[in-house]
Amino acid sequence: MTESIIELLRQYGMYAALVSIGLNILVTIIGVFPTFFITAANIALFGFWMGAFISFLGESLGAITAFLLYRAGFRSSAQAALTDYPQAQTLVNAQGREAFQLIFLLRMLPFAPAIVATLGAAVGKVSLGLFAAASTLGKVPALLMEAYAVYEVTRFQLTGKIIIMVLAVWLAYDVYVRLQRKRTCSKK
Repeated sequence: MTESIIELLRQYGMYAALVSIGLNILVTIIGVFPTFFITAANIALFGFWMGAFISFLGESLGAITAFLLYRAGFRSSAQAALTDYPQAQTLVNAQGREAFQLIFLLRMLPFAPAIVATLGAAVGKVSLGLFAAASTLGKVPALLMEAYAVYEVTRFQLTGKIIIMVLAVWLAYDVYVRLQRKRTCSKK
């Protein structure tokens, strides 16, 4: 996947960074495809710091654009999508400092589904300015962690192997928890 993105970006030469930002915005709006493949491509093409910065811009602008779109045209369908995430109801009802903290914390988690924070804020009472600030600030540590993990995995030395092992354990645990929830829900 990353190689395909790298090849796509190379075709645009000096506009590759802009295309990457646009691709990141699109992927963030759709909310299904993980952005770490784009981050990996950016790091491979532009180096660690510039690649991380380009990914940060794309993801931040994508979150703001998604917020505006969800709020403007998809509010009812967004509310329906949030039924899969009962914890997001807390964000829907939050305002001010509490909303800022929730969005910031949700954005800080590098592998948490970003769509939950965006949908929850868009459906709720959060202002665009508060969302943009909390989302962008929370994205800084998350993207640095993601970029570092991607960088180390691509180098595949000891740190990269440890990251892969931790991700595999986390994934197995996540699948186990989801299966347990399904069993519990189906028994009710």
